[in-house]
Amino acid sequence: MAPDASDALAVRQKVQQFLNAARTGNLDLLKNLATQLDESKDLAKTVDSIKDANKRGALHFAAREGQTEVCKYLLEELKLHVDSKDDDGETALIHAARQGHTATAKYLIDRGANPTIASNLGATALHHSAGIGDTELLKHLLSTGINPDLESDAGTPLVWAAGHGQQAAVSVLLEHGANPNAETDDGITPLLSSVAASSLACLEELIQAGAKVNISAGGATPLHIAADNGSLEIINCLLKAGADPNVSDEDGVKPIQVAAARGNRGAVEILFPLTSKIDAVPNWTVDGIIEYMQSEIKKQQDESTTSRPKDTTVSHQKNVPEVAPEAKKRAAEAKARGDEAFKRQDYNMAIDSYTQAIDLDPSEGTLLSNRSLCWIKLGQAEHALADAKACRILRPDWPKACYREGAALRILQKFDEAANAFYEGVKLDPENKELVNAFREAVEAGRKFHGKTAQNNS
Repeated sequence: MAPDASDALAVRQKVQQFLNAARTGNLDLLKNLATQLDESKDLAKTVDSIKDANKRGALHFAAREGQTEVCKYLLEELKLHVDSKDDDGETALIHAARQGHTATAKYLIDRGANPTIASNLGATALHHSAGIGDTELLKHLLSTGINPDLESDAGTPLVWAAGHGQQAAVSVLLEHGANPNAETDDGITPLLSSVAASSLACLEELIQAGAKVNISAGGATPLHIAADNGSLEIINCLLKAGADPNVSDEDGVKPIQVAAARGNRGAVEILFPLTSKIDAVPNWTVDGIIEYMQSEIKKQQDESTTSRPKDTTVSHQKNVPEVAPEAKKRAAEAKARGDEAFKRQDYNMAIDSYTQAIDLDPSEGTLLSNRSLCWIKLGQAEHALADAKACRILRPDWPKACYREGAALRILQKFDEAANAFYEGVKLDPENKELVNAFREAVEAGRKFHGKTAQNNS
C-alpha cells in the first residue's frame, strides 16, 4: 500500500474510533483521538468537522446513546453548536428524545437546544417523546412554552402518542392544551390513531377531552377501523360516545359488514341491533350477514385469481408516484442506515431509518418488509401486519411479503389467516422450505388452538 493511501486509511480508522468513543461514552479515548486528529491546529474546529457519511458528528452519537458527559465536554469545553443538524435534519436533542435518554435531552435543552427544530420529516423532540411515552421529557419540553400542537408529516404529538398507545403521554398533552381533533393532511386524528392502535385507554382519554367520533379518513370512520380490528370494548366505547353505525365508507360498506367480512362475530352482534337493514343482504340476521360477507369475499378472491393479469406488479406500480433519482438515492442511504441499525439490534433506530426511506421512495416494497420485521422484533404485531399487507400490495408476487404477513398473523394467534398467507407464498415459491415449514406449523398451531378453545368452552 502506498504511503499516502496508508496514511488516509489510518486517519479514517481514527475518525471511526473517535465517533465510536462518543457513542460508547469513552471520554478519555475521545479526547486522545481528537488531539491526534487535530495535530495542534484548532481542536474545536477539528472535532466539529469530524462527521460520518450522514453528517452525524460526535454530539449526535453521544446524544443518541445518552452519553451526557461527552455532550458536556463537546458543548462546554469545545463550545460546539448545540443545534447542528445531520443529513436528515436531526439535532442532538432529537436523537436523545427518540431514544428516551431523558437526562441527556434535558441537559441539551438547558444548554440552549431549540426544541421546536424539526427533522426533514417534520418531527421534533416533542413528537418523539410523545411517541415513546417519555412523560418526564414531555412535561419538561411543554414547560418551556412549546406549542403542544407542533405539526409534522405524521401529525401532531398527540397523534403520535395515541398511535403508540401512550395513555400517560396523551393525558399530559391534553392537560397542556393539545387539540384532540387536530388532523393530518390525510384526515387522521388522534382518536383515529388510538383506535388503529387498539388503545382503549387513549380512546377514553380523547373522548373525554371532546374528540369527535364521527369523522373519517380515506372514507373509513373509527367504527370501521374498530370493526376491522375486532375490539369489542373499543366498539362499545365509540357507540356510547355517539358513533354512527350506519355511515358507509367509500365502497358503500358499513361497519357491520367490515366486522362480518373479518369473521368478528362479537362485533356483528353488537352492531346488529343498531344498524339499518342492508337490502343487498338477503338474510338479515347475525349469521346471515356473516355468511353473506364471507361469500362475497370468496367471490372477489375467485374473480381476482381468474382475472388477475400477469403483469400485476407493473399495473400496480402505475399507481405509485414516480420517484426522482435524488429521492431514490436518499432513500437508499436511509435504508443502509436502517440495515446497520438492525444488525446492532437497535430496532427503533432501524424503524426510524426505514420510515424515512419509505417516505422518500414509497414504491420500494423491500423497505416495508424490513420495517415489518423490525416491528415483530419489538413485539408490535399489528404494525408488522400493516406493513406486510402494504408490501404485498406493492409486490403481490413476492414470496417474502407473504411470509412477513404470515409471521405477523401467527404472533396475533390468527393461525388460519397465517396459514393462508404462508400458503400464498408457497404457491409462488413451492421450493421455499421456510415458507413450507411455516405453513405446516401454522396449520398445526391452528388445530391445537381450536382444540384448546373447544375444550375450554365444553
